[in-house]
Amino acid sequence: MTTRPATRPRSPHFSSGPCAKRPGWTLDALSGAALGRSHRSAAGKAKLRQAIDLTRETLRVPAEYRIGIVPASDTGAVEMAMWTMLGPRTVEVAAWEAFGLEWVTDTLRQLRIDPRIHHAPYGTLPDLSAIDTRRNDVVFTWNGTAAGVRVPDGDWIAADREGLTICDATSAAFAQPLDWPKLDVVTFSWQKVMGGEAAHGMLVLSPRAVARLESHVPPWPLPKVFRLTKGGRLIEGIFSGETINTPSMLAVEDYLDTLRWAQSQGGLDALHARADANARVIHDWVARTPWIANLAVDPATYSNTGVCLVIADADVLAAGDAMVARVATGIVETLAREGVALDIGAYRDAPPGLRIWCGGTVERADLEALTPWLDWAFAQEKATLARAA
Repeated sequence: MTTRPATRPRSPHFSSGPCAKRPGWTLDALSGAALGRSHRSAAGKAKLRQAIDLTRETLRVPAEYRIGIVPASDTGAVEMAMWTMLGPRTVEVAAWEAFGLEWVTDTLRQLRIDPRIHHAPYGTLPDLSAIDTRRNDVVFTWNGTAAGVRVPDGDWIAADREGLTICDATSAAFAQPLDWPKLDVVTFSWQKVMGGEAAHGMLVLSPRAVARLESHVPPWPLPKVFRLTKGGRLIEGIFSGETINTPSMLAVEDYLDTLRWAQSQGGLDALHARADANARVIHDWVARTPWIANLAVDPATYSNTGVCLVIADADVLAAGDAMVARVATGIVETLAREGVALDIGAYRDAPPGLRIWCGGTVERADLEALTPWLDWAFAQEKATLARAA
């Protein structure tokens, strides 16, 4: 039986959202928040504008792209784009996990558009070459948060496209290179890669997306929180810090803190390197550990943020699906009780297993300390299985 490890991760926070706070974070980081002030005051708007400007600088968003802070996290940002921009062209949706399937539901059942659906099971990508990115509008996730699978690059997207690309990048932004010239709408939330707080989304629009907004009137009703134009023109204030609804200035301050931390680490390249090094710890451990495997099938598509794993032990698999789920749940619950790892269970709609966040706000040393505990927890579950037999 595997020996109980002596070294614990300094932080047990490996949740895939909300994600770990940046190293060294304390409540003191929020001391400069514009609390008790209107978000429309000079002080409030200055904070919001700073969040937009630091986002542009850190993510290297092209100068001609607009960046807005919008309600309802990443989901709100994606749906805002879909409700306001889809309709003029055929829509294609790529879905290989839970969140992509949500965008299929939105187009098919809510907007009642008949999309071309490119579906693949958890762990794989659909055939991206089958998507007509030149003529049609495309909705896709850059990184599958619930599957641990990402698109390897933007080469499959036509440079001379006539349609729009709407990219849900919430678990990719700040961790993976985004091909900005290939993306017309990019969305993400503060609570993912940067470890901020939930409820706020970011909406990044290319000039082509703005042109669609100003030329297209959707045939369905638009609630106030989705309205990006007035009188056929873009509401520019949304992209300079005048939010549609009331934001949390405490959450704004927290996001600003993480952006300053990112710059102190060396900016975007450093964030990418941290995530890559973190994910490598888990992927290397999986490669030498026979009882566990990546949910992602192709190494070229392995995520470096939400790494999703499945039980591969032959004895457990032979005992059936219920036992696989039981063992995975047992590992999650054991490590939570030990205070070693919190919230590492697979997403509720994904195959039973583990999901370990490796984004840049996690320390590599904590992941290195985690893997022996994973082995130990599995050994406890395997021993229980043996006794039951």
